[in-house]
Amino acid sequence: MQSLHFSRKQLCIPYALFLLLFVIIPMLLILFYAFTETVDGTIRFSFANFIGFFTSTAKLSTLLMSFTVAIISTAACLLIAYPVAYILARSKFRRKNVLLMIFILPMWINFVLRITALRELLDLIGLLGSQNYLNTIIGMVYDFLPFMILPLYTTLEKLDESYLEAAADLGGSKFTVFTKVTFPLSLPGVISGVTMVFMPSMTNYVVSDTLSNFNITILGKLIDQYFTAYDNWHMGSMISIILLVIIFLTMLATGGFKDGDREARGANLW
Repeated sequence: MQSLHFSRKQLCIPYALFLLLFVIIPMLLILFYAFTETVDGTIRFSFANFIGFFTSTAKLSTLLMSFTVAIISTAACLLIAYPVAYILARSKFRRKNVLLMIFILPMWINFVLRITALRELLDLIGLLGSQNYLNTIIGMVYDFLPFMILPLYTTLEKLDESYLEAAADLGGSKFTVFTKVTFPLSLPGVISGVTMVFMPSMTNYVVSDTLSNFNITILGKLIDQYFTAYDNWHMGSMISIILLVIIFLTMLATGGFKDGDREARGANLW
């Protein structure tokens, strides 16, 4: 038993090395560059990058643009995905898994190929070049819609029918049953979907560059510019840290770090 216990510890070594090499060390490097600056060839500790970000109108405009694109894209995905997931989950279709697969199938196709095909479609109908903001939203929704449908479908599929039957037996209308029972119980799926769509929408600059002809800049593109075009790793690292804080706060606000039965927490809302 002792040797078996020791061998299990040894199995953790590759995982620990992976975390060290690809998570901890890169994060420490980003922190180092974020809070330092190079003056006359000398690197010194400084808050100049942090102050420079929040005093720059251009950078704050990019942050606001990223938030706007992410919020609208997430809301559009939710409005489209919830009815689709609800109909599929509550229907009696024998082949509903096939229908679900149709919605998820685009995830199997190369991302760049999908966005290029969408660009050609928008060009064909005359939107490309004239509706940069709208095109970016369409691209984000097209790209991330499956990530909203899947968690919603999984949550709605597992709903306990007894709750819905009890609410109906107590005189609740279909609208009341949905608003007081179904939707609160599906909140874990809503939260998962919102998290999976909102955060990538702030950084996926391939969509905004391809569909807006480089006229819309979001945080992901700004980070890329500072690391590559401007060769300013200090500001690029600071923007990365700020984005990481935004992601952390989003996860904290949506309960992404909490353990336990999320369905039970959703049920408590009603």
